[in-house]
Amino acid sequence: MRDRPGSVMLFAAGFGTRMGALTADRPKPLIPVAGKALIDHALDLVNAYGPDRIVANLHYLPDQVEAHLADRGVAFSREEPEILETGGGLRAALPLLGHKPVFTMNTDAIWRGPNPLTFLAERWDAAKMDALLLCLGKQQALGHTGAGDFIADAEGRAIRGPGVIYSGLQIIRTETLASFQERKFSLNRVWDIMLDHGRLFTATYPGMWCDVGQPQSISLAERLLAGSDV
Repeated sequence: MRDRPGSVMLFAAGFGTRMGALTADRPKPLIPVAGKALIDHALDLVNAYGPDRIVANLHYLPDQVEAHLADRGVAFSREEPEILETGGGLRAALPLLGHKPVFTMNTDAIWRGPNPLTFLAERWDAAKMDALLLCLGKQQALGHTGAGDFIADAEGRAIRGPGVIYSGLQIIRTETLASFQERKFSLNRVWDIMLDHGRLFTATYPGMWCDVGQPQSISLAERLLAGSDV
């Protein structure tokens, strides 16, 4: 496997405000879906891939996530006193992750199909890519609304536009993070630099994915896991 990424960053710091009362007293990654916390569904996929390092960033109710993941081989990057957004959070975690290309993965999604980390790693080409985003067609993306995030050419090179939907999983080189002066910033700004250089790519996942961003999406995710028609 070419330039196999060895580290995974799990984004687990957010407030989960769209979940309403469900996140009043617990962080979103600990919301149960089919009897298992969302972050455990993500960790099952991560562990099946077999990375060298796993790091989770924490901010909202961090003690709960740390206690839940005790003895699970996960290192923690606490963001204090403020949440650092995706770009700032990834940069803050680099001492734990290392500076080679890494996976970043949202912890609020459910997947059905081939292991998405393995699928993405098999398509990673460090010679021409600064980031490879795993995306889906609209019919494969449950619980998601919107026109899509990217259009890709025949080689998978991305431009922004209404097309495929970003899944929240990517492989990304981290060198560009050093160019930002702010502590907190979005990875969208990093992608803009990569887009300008023609080095942002997409791969299309062949299975199904559910964005568990709102309470009504939990039942969709559970039906997906059960193999029901959705």
